[in-house]
Amino acid sequence: MNEYTIGLISDTHGLLRQNAFAFLKGSDTIIHAGDVCDDNIITQLSTIAPVYAVRGNMDGKATYPKNDLQTIRGRTFYILHDIERLDLDLKAAGVEIVVFGHTHQPENFQRNGILFINPGSAGPRRIGRPISLAKLHFKNDRLIPEFIELSF
Repeated sequence: MNEYTIGLISDTHGLLRQNAFAFLKGSDTIIHAGDVCDDNIITQLSTIAPVYAVRGNMDGKATYPKNDLQTIRGRTFYILHDIERLDLDLKAAGVEIVVFGHTHQPENFQRNGILFINPGSAGPRRIGRPISLAKLHFKNDRLIPEFIELSF
């Protein structure tokens, strides 16, 4: 199997839109980068694929870890909510991809050979920010990010 898809979502703030759920269908794994605000969202996403979720600043007493280091398809991911709270030597840990949220702004950039990707916010609209999420497609040895802006 040369293709694999990771669904990326963040900042749902208690709202899982039907079109966000539909976009994530077909994902082999889902990463939620924090500010879930309702455990039922993770339960619903788990009907699609296994979910790795981290705790955001609005998640209060949620039991999700504040960050997570996962190997998926032989690639090492570091997942956290707020990139400003990055507390790991990424190179030393062998991290290749950082998934984060918090800013409600989709981002995709490389720094020191590491891919940083923020799917944006899939929850309630914030003025000046899109409602968005992403997928990361593994095709052979390539990683191809795909962002989508949702209408509501």
